[in-house]
Amino acid sequence: MKQKLFGRLAAAAVLLLSVASASAHDFEVDGIYYNINSDGTSVSVTFKGSSYDSYANEYSGAVTIPASVTYSGKTYSVSFIGDNAFAGCSGLTSVSIGNFVTSIGESAFYSCNSLTSVSIGNSVTTIGKWAFCSCWRLTSVVIPNSVTSIGNMAFNDCFGLASVSIGNSVTEIGESAFCGCWHLSSVEIPNSVTYIGDRAFYGCNSLASVVIPNSVIYIGSKTFYDCSSLTSVSIGNSVSTIGKYAFYGCSSLTSVSIGNSVTEIGDRVFYGCSSLTSVEIPNSVTEIGSEALYGCSNLTSVSIGNSVTEIGKDAFY
Repeated sequence: MKQKLFGRLAAAAVLLLSVASASAHDFEVDGIYYNINSDGTSVSVTFKGSSYDSYANEYSGAVTIPASVTYSGKTYSVSFIGDNAFAGCSGLTSVSIGNFVTSIGESAFYSCNSLTSVSIGNSVTTIGKWAFCSCWRLTSVVIPNSVTSIGNMAFNDCFGLASVSIGNSVTEIGESAFCGCWHLSSVEIPNSVTYIGDRAFYGCNSLASVVIPNSVIYIGSKTFYDCSSLTSVSIGNSVSTIGKYAFYGCSSLTSVSIGNSVTEIGDRVFYGCSSLTSVEIPNSVTEIGSEALYGCSNLTSVSIGNSVTEIGKDAFY
């Protein structure tokens, strides 16, 4: 008798666990799945089931994320888009994010490769890592003034992305944020940005010109690596470090203006910039790295500031 009772209890427990794992979200309204946040008054948009890949294409077509949602007689504000919420939903074509949403989580729209347009509400402050990574068909993005940081790889491999408007509250463009955006032809970096991470625009080979404002103090390594259409660069007066390989392989670069706060030009910064004809290195620079201007075969004049104490190996090879 005890064995039968134990068996029934075990079967019931397995059934309960399977039901819980099948519907980890708290509720669903109008085809959108939500989890109630710890404050009890707001919710996060999430995926259907126990993991983001439990169901294929639970979101498809055009989706509008509301500012609030009512369930069981209670109204909740929609404050977050959770990690992986729409990840892998290859049928999602457009999304409009309501104005109460403050955060777009990590990998929120990862590999939504039919997504062509996104409207980001003006309460969003952070765009998480990999948020729109591999959204191949996304063509343009307006990042509102409310956003302060663009996470690492946020728009990585968005091959079709042609234009980006970055709001004037962004202080940080994360590592590889726009890496591999082949069709990105122009970007305006606002005066609020202080940090441009490593590989931020790596391989953006349609990018023609860049103005780096005076607010920026750091340009990471390989930031504009292989931006083969880049013809001109203006580096603001607050930049102290230009990372290694920063403009490596920018074969169309003809002019560069280096701000007077730069103290070090790293290894291979302008390596292979074969269209560059002249360079003026300001008095603030103390070190020119090895192979810094290696392969700049059309370089006819160089002005080196009077604070340089070290020129690295093969700097002008």
